[in-house]
Amino acid sequence: MTKCIMNGCDLHDKTMLLKISVDLEPPVTRTWDTDQRGRAAMIRYLQRHAKKNGADRIVFAYEACGFGFGLYDELTAAGIETYVLAPSKMARSPKHRQRKTDERDAQMILELLRGYILAGNELPSVWVPDAATRQDRELVRRRLTVAEDSSAAQTRIRWLLKGHDLKASPARPWTQAYWEWLEQLRRNVLPLSASGALGSLMRQVRWLEEEGDWLMEQVTALSRTPRYVAQVTALCRLKGVGVLTAMVFLTEMGDLNRFHNRRQVGAYLGLVPASYESGEDNDHKGHITRQGPSRVRKVLCQATWSRLRSEPSEQLAYDRIVTKNPKHKKIATVARMRVLAIRMWHAALSVPQAEVA
Repeated sequence: MTKCIMNGCDLHDKTMLLKISVDLEPPVTRTWDTDQRGRAAMIRYLQRHAKKNGADRIVFAYEACGFGFGLYDELTAAGIETYVLAPSKMARSPKHRQRKTDERDAQMILELLRGYILAGNELPSVWVPDAATRQDRELVRRRLTVAEDSSAAQTRIRWLLKGHDLKASPARPWTQAYWEWLEQLRRNVLPLSASGALGSLMRQVRWLEEEGDWLMEQVTALSRTPRYVAQVTALCRLKGVGVLTAMVFLTEMGDLNRFHNRRQVGAYLGLVPASYESGEDNDHKGHITRQGPSRVRKVLCQATWSRLRSEPSEQLAYDRIVTKNPKHKKIATVARMRVLAIRMWHAALSVPQAEVA
């Protein structure tokens, strides 16, 4: 029977602590720096340890974190079977949180890995996107972040004006006339300190708007590359779905073929109700799980409201759900978001594979 070197890693920005075990033998604890030299030394040690113990399989697991998938790439390139675990899917008791240490975290990951390798238990691992998808995500996510920052700055302007009892505006918000009104307030109405704060916020909003426009140009250019153009074209045929919504969906969902049915799509996006079953209480449903990429839920919500305004059949479907739940209109919105997500999934998959680079 071949042996297996199993490694549970508690990964941090500067150090990584490993619990290393050969099958069911007691684990040993080792620590390395997380820099390039430390990672290379760790890989060499694991390879020597496997050779010394006659093991032909090395399995490594760590929690997903801000470090990204760089460690996964290096370990995989070295021939080490690697899994990145989802922290949200790892059961932790309140007692564990009170006694949390790096060693205990590494030991917990090792035990999960042992259960998976030796007993076939489910491992709460995440899907690891390819390098190109990760790079594309960075651009699309930056575009969303700039829009959020701009919205936050606009809100700060409104609160500043409310603090000085300036609630009414003669123009629609953020039109040219509105900007002229803000400038008039800054110059002639507000006191010196508030005037300076308003001027700073105005410059910030203008810069963020320009940056958002520039980033949108980059996202549009990316959507026209062979990797995305066919799927983006198919998605944009759906009313309410624009280039940004399509690119967020494609980059965050990744390989769409890993979903086998619409239930998996809804569950991945967190658009299905949570459940709680215990004893006779076997059909208790709660709010949606909100698991998966929140960015996709956000653009789906915006696209759904756009469809409600422009698609009569969509409005009728929404109204039918609202009639059943007049006090819970969010239920109808979430239901139409889920329908849109499934339609986008089908539309993207309908593109012949030869057209997808």
